[in-house]
Amino acid sequence: MASWIAELKEIVGSEDVITDPEQLLVYECDGLSIHKHLPSAVVFPESAEEVANVVKVLWRHRVPFLARGAGTGLSGGAVAVEGGVILELARMNRILEIDYENQLAVVEPGVINLMLTRAVADAGYFYAPDPSSQMACTLGGNVAENAGGPHCLKYGMTVHHILGLDVVLPDGEIVTLGGHGTDAIGYDLLGLFIGSEGTFGIATKITVRLTRRPQAVKTLLADFLSVEDASRAVSAIIAAGILPSALEMMDRATIEAVEASVYAAGLPTDAAAVLLIEVDGLAASVEYDAGRIFEICRANGARQILVARDEGERARLWAGRKGAFGALGRISPDLMVQDAVIPRSKLPEVLPEIYRIAARYGLRMANVFHAGDGNLHPNICFDGRNPDEVQRVKEACREIMELCVRVGGSLTGEHGVGLDKIAYMPLVFTEDDLEAMARVRAVFDPEGLCNPGKVLPVRRCRAF
Repeated sequence: MASWIAELKEIVGSEDVITDPEQLLVYECDGLSIHKHLPSAVVFPESAEEVANVVKVLWRHRVPFLARGAGTGLSGGAVAVEGGVILELARMNRILEIDYENQLAVVEPGVINLMLTRAVADAGYFYAPDPSSQMACTLGGNVAENAGGPHCLKYGMTVHHILGLDVVLPDGEIVTLGGHGTDAIGYDLLGLFIGSEGTFGIATKITVRLTRRPQAVKTLLADFLSVEDASRAVSAIIAAGILPSALEMMDRATIEAVEASVYAAGLPTDAAAVLLIEVDGLAASVEYDAGRIFEICRANGARQILVARDEGERARLWAGRKGAFGALGRISPDLMVQDAVIPRSKLPEVLPEIYRIAARYGLRMANVFHAGDGNLHPNICFDGRNPDEVQRVKEACREIMELCVRVGGSLTGEHGVGLDKIAYMPLVFTEDDLEAMARVRAVFDPEGLCNPGKVLPVRRCRAF
């Protein structure tokens, strides 16, 4: 047994350090099962001090490490590519403070996203960023990936809702970035840390902004006989000056999967695509915007438009949307949930080409995504035990990424680069760009121990 493992056991207790190979299999991948790497150990700290002490030991012994919460990430960001140690933070799940006067809460990184909203719901508040996995994903992971979600079209990404962080740096030092909402003097290190995908350090305390629930909400479901018509309706709604709180699209393959699952929401299985559209705000403006959206969808070929009559109907529609990935997961042993972003006006051009790419590689494709943001999620159902199919998935994903970049888009809308998209970074960035980013990373982590092998590609004879 390595001496550093004995030191870790002294910090957290022998029962909270896993080294058994069979138990480590649970941690060989995150939500993207195409990338698998076995860690050398998993540690379960329960406080910031334990995290710092564990990191100091690993730093001293030059052992690479990374943090993980629920493991729902979809970019291979929470896997130990160099056989390092995973710090599992799911036990650090306490809501430490709720301050309605200043509309903020202080939480530990293992708090599940949805649990925070439920904790403040009775007081009329919610936490706005709501990834589809919000019933399982943790706020620490949301900070690492700058997570989005359906309602980020109006309310913004995670970075817009984080006021401060306590962070354990790669050498074990604890620092505070940001604060409780007052303007900070100097460089925006808080903004720099959010979305750094765990390569700058580990957040152990998070101060988040709470948002007041709107006076009124209206949810519409419009179905179309072509994906192109649905795509044009998306652009027309935004071009009309309306800002829905959510504007989501599901194609026929997704609808069929949802309706065959426990998430069935009464979606029309003969539609080519549906748009789930939500507007919120003052009651009068909500009625006005919903009426205009109704007209725009009709003008762009909508066959039927359903308006949720009550909270139960609204919740059912959202259960179908947020359960879509789970429903697709029933089709094949593995599911590749891709993530790219394009200008929304390019949807009618890009979506048909994505289907053509999937057909060319003989792959089963479904699309469910944040259409209002242009944030695509092409989903490929495959069997990871079939090497030929895995290779075709990888080649199709590269073509999809090249397509998105070619039309002015980028590699990720909300899932991060992680391990999955690292090879695509040169599609967007020059070598000088990548070297500049590597220099920033080295300021936080000069030894390259904190979540190595992520975000920046490694080149022979280069620093990145």
